[in-house]
Amino acid sequence: MIRLAAVLALAVVATGAAAQERVYTRNLTCAALKARVAHDRTVMLARSETAYETVHLDSGACQQDETGAPAFEPSADVPNCLAGWRCTQRNSDSGQR
Repeated sequence: MIRLAAVLALAVVATGAAAQERVYTRNLTCAALKARVAHDRTVMLARSETAYETVHLDSGACQQDETGAPAFEPSADVPNCLAGWRCTQRNSDSGQR
């Protein structure tokens, strides 16, 4: 019974994350975009119908195998607004031998 409850709880969380609203960056000023990220802490930002990514308030939201990188997004008034941080996979192969 406990296992079933845990599986159901996980399914609800996963469904909520997948259905997160996309915020269109070009519809907001840079200040409004930053305020939205600050308020929600993690936001799905979209440049278009097909170009979108998750942006976090700070790089601490990244997993251990990821690193934070500045997320510059186009806004209504600034072509490269620093909206927050995106998480990128760390490269485990440095290319040196």
